[in-house]
Amino acid sequence: MKRNPVKAALQAGKPQVGTWLSLGSVYATRVMARVGFPWLTVDMEHSPIGIEQAAVLFGVIAEAGCVPLARVPRGTHENIKRVLDAGAWGIVVPMVNTVEEARQAIAAAKYPPVGNRSIGGGLHALNFDAAAGDYYQRANDEILVVLQTESPLGVENAEAIYSLPGVDAIFVGPNDLTFQMKSPEGVDPTPEELEAMLQRVLAIGKKVGTPVGLHVQTIDDVNRRISQGWQFLAIGSELRFMTAEAQRIAKSLDLKKATDLARY
Repeated sequence: MKRNPVKAALQAGKPQVGTWLSLGSVYATRVMARVGFPWLTVDMEHSPIGIEQAAVLFGVIAEAGCVPLARVPRGTHENIKRVLDAGAWGIVVPMVNTVEEARQAIAAAKYPPVGNRSIGGGLHALNFDAAAGDYYQRANDEILVVLQTESPLGVENAEAIYSLPGVDAIFVGPNDLTFQMKSPEGVDPTPEELEAMLQRVLAIGKKVGTPVGLHVQTIDDVNRRISQGWQFLAIGSELRFMTAEAQRIAKSLDLKKATDLARY
């Protein structure tokens, strides 16, 4: 059975930079799985990607030698069981605010006696190039469990959450954290207030020895955050890459000239 190289690298203190998949395109996913990112997360929280479609994406990512992860809509037993049985090598669980929510997500990702994931299926084993029996014996060691901190309440409970056995990494969504930090009047936190909250997360992760990461949009941001000690980083998404490059090209063109040439 294959090992999960992303989980092993994080345990060894090595940063891992991947990206998000939002389009649900098999073609785009096959390409993205070969560009060099060690992991790709299929976003099932904020995209219309369903479980059958996600299962195909997990398969093409794994077959390309990349690690397929799934961000589930919510950290329920059903959501987590279904994406792991469909072949994801790990989960990203949004809006984990309490220790109990964290425990439930971890348990759903682990077979007994560690957790309460039920035995069944065969697609998960295929993606690890293993027989089902081998998968059942080793999955607890290879499945990556990433919990998201996205609110002040999550930060308040961070030390207890990050200290739980089975938490492999923490991931911050800066946009959700910003919205959750709004004042009762709807005023956004200042950049300084948001950064202070992010640094609290980083400090707690370092204190308890759990890798922490966040979503960024530029290479400079990746390098800066790694230098600060962040380890599990996502840069943009395939949708953002496509849109940003298309907008750059469109803005640089003489569109009137392009329209005239199109007549011929």
